[in-house]
Formats: sequence, structure tokens, C-alpha cells
Amino acid sequence: MKNLNDSYHSYYNSFFSHIYVEKSVINHPRTKQLMEKFPEAEIIEIDHYKDVFCRSRQYTAGQHRAQQLILAAKKNNFIYEGAPVCQSFGNDYFYYTSCMMNCVFDCEYCYLKGMYPSGNVVIFVNLEDFFAQVEKILEKHEVYLCVSYDTDLMAVENIAGYTEEWVDFAKRHSGLKIEIRTKSANKSFISRIDAAENVIYAFTLSPQPVIESFEHRTAPLKSRLECAALAISRKMKVRLAFDPMIYCKDWREAYREMFEQVCESIDFDSLLDVSVGTFRVSAEYLKKMKKQEPYSPAVQFPFENDSGFYHYPRELMLEMENEMVSLLKQKIPENKIFLWEN
Repeated sequence: MKNLNDSYHSYYNSFFSHIYVEKSVINHPRTKQLMEKFPEAEIIEIDHYKDVFCRSRQYTAGQHRAQQLILAAKKNNFIYEGAPVCQSFGNDYFYYTSCMMNCVFDCEYCYLKGMYPSGNVVIFVNLEDFFAQVEKILEKHEVYLCVSYDTDLMAVENIAGYTEEWVDFAKRHSGLKIEIRTKSANKSFISRIDAAENVIYAFTLSPQPVIESFEHRTAPLKSRLECAALAISRKMKVRLAFDPMIYCKDWREAYREMFEQVCESIDFDSLLDVSVGTFRVSAEYLKKMKKQEPYSPAVQFPFENDSGFYHYPRELMLEMENEMVSLLKQKIPENKIFLWEN
């Protein structure tokens, strides 16, 4: 079995021991390709992915630690308008898409644990229908599309190949700009894919103590930076996302040490831009997250409710964001720093 990424241990050997497949897609070429990756998995045919994914009383946090795979066809709602807690980076027509539900990483503070009723992974095999919907929107206006917000496509590139398919699709459509966000370090993918003017690779960065405490199974900071540096060297458009910033003991020292590591690895002059934002989540999601992660300091923090969204107390939130922006101003023009509007 191939590794999750080049520099981080693969957890797939203990995952996906069962694959649930909608009967309607059992013969789809992508279904067959995905099942071939797991020859020892038990294949279970189902009528609809929600029969498994939306069962009541699931313990999503536990399922994240031993995930099963569901292969399905998405029937509608292929493209969504950008959410208010996400940054549009100045783009007028901001959208996102979810051709995969859930993530193979296990970040304690991930809003997916409040968004989905299951910790298992759904991959929609009818990617061609997602492409067709984007083409319809492109007939009206240009599109800025985040293809990896509700998951991490690069983390499963070695089994699904969806990142490459999105890149190839973007290359054929000049009015389209896509962002691929990741906490992985898939250097083999970056090494073999050619740069494209309308493809942005966004690497989410956190201090190593935050990664070790809360971002389980993600690539270490050093590996993410190596992958980002490789992408820059190959003339790719690279964004660094210091978002979400997570409060921890000695947070200021932790983020300063992280910034020093970034400076040692990254040519800031070659970056497209950077984003900054502290943790924020909808009230509905946080309520469910607290039940799923009852012992996580990152989730059980006494957040403030602001018009239906929770974030750190305003004074702390501004202190953390201003600290990060102040550091970044030493290396990159202010007009390349995108701060989440709160």
C-alpha cells in the first residue's frame, strides 16, 4: 500500500477494511479503480450512501480513528457558494465543492465532526458531473473554486487521483481558478505535476506543538514546508494558510518559532499570498463537536458567540491575529496578507 504522503506514515493498512458501494456505481470505472487499491477489503453493496453515512447515534470521533470507505454518486448540489467563515481572497465569484465527504486526517478541532453524522469517508465517483456543473457556471462568469475545503484531496491522491483530475480540468478552462488546500506533504505529486497559472496550492501551517496535540495523522510542519518549497521551486502558485490559528499554552512563542521555521524554508518573494485567521465555527457545529471531543482543549475552550459563530474572546482573537500579521509584514507586502474579516 502506498504511503499517505512521502514523509509521513501511512495509516491506510488499518483503515477501509470495509467498502460500502452504491449498487448504481458498482461498475463505474472509478469505483473499480478504488476497490483495486484495497484487495482485502470486504465489499458491501448498498442502495444509498446515506443508509450507512447518516445512521443515528454514530460516534464520529471514534470512527475517524478506524474509518470505512463509502463509494457513491452525488445526485445534486455539486457546487456551493463560499461560506461566510471562509476567505474569498478578493474573488467575486467564490465557490467550493465536496467530491469527498470527511477527511482521512483527524484534527480534533475540525468542523466536519460537527457537520457530518459519521466519521467514515464518502468518495463520489461521478466526478464528471461536478465538472459539468462548473462548466455551466463558467458560461455565466469566471469561477474561483475551492476543491479541498471539506476534505484533504492531496492526502488521498495516491488512491483517488482526484487532485490531478481537477488540475487537468482547470488547465482546460481559462475562466476557472481553483485552490487545493492541504495538511499533507505529497511531494511525489508535486514533483510530477506541471505548474498551471490557474491552480493554487494552499498549505495550512500550524506550530509543531499544535500539530502533535490536535492535528492527528497530518504531516509534520517540517514536511509541509518542504513540500511547499518544492512547489515554489517548480513555479507553482503557493499560498500559505496560517488559518486556523489554534490557541495553546505559550501560543505566542509557538507561533514565533513556527514563523522562524517558515522563514528558513520558504522564499516569501515567490509566494502568491498568505492568509491569517483564528479558529471560528458555527454554533450548531460546535455543539456537536463538544459532544464528540469532550476532552479536547481545542474544542472545549470558552469561546464567544458572535451572531451564530463561535470564536476566541475578541481581545485574544485580535492579539493572536495581529501577532501573526506583524510577523508576516517583515517578509511579505501587506497587500498579500489576507486576514479573515470578523
